[in-house]
Amino acid sequence: MDERGFESMNVIPLVDVMLVLLTIVLTTSTFIAVGAIKVSLPQATAAASQVKKPLTVTIDRAGTIFLATEPTTLAGLGTVLAATTKETPILIRADHEIALQNFVDVLDRIKNLGFTTVSLQTEVLPP
Repeated sequence: MDERGFESMNVIPLVDVMLVLLTIVLTTSTFIAVGAIKVSLPQATAAASQVKKPLTVTIDRAGTIFLATEPTTLAGLGTVLAATTKETPILIRADHEIALQNFVDVLDRIKNLGFTTVSLQTEVLPP
């Protein structure tokens, strides 16, 4: 039995596969960088704004809940939000020193009312 050692490897198929993958990545990254395919949109005299202003819920250091700028209670918050459309975005601004349970109670009330777009406002840490 004559066994020969491994002397060389054919890398041409590997190069072909890598070139195809590179082409796919470059094509995809072009669409991501641009944001979308360029389209000339039709024109109208009035455009509807699709960005809704968020409803702000604030919890201060003492644990007081504010809806916009009006102080309210947890029950009052539920009453006002029940009359609001569920597509309205909610922005929660909470002091960093409040008890976690206060934040969880407010978030739980908002989620139980069926709101799905809820955000928490934070600050960027300095470098």
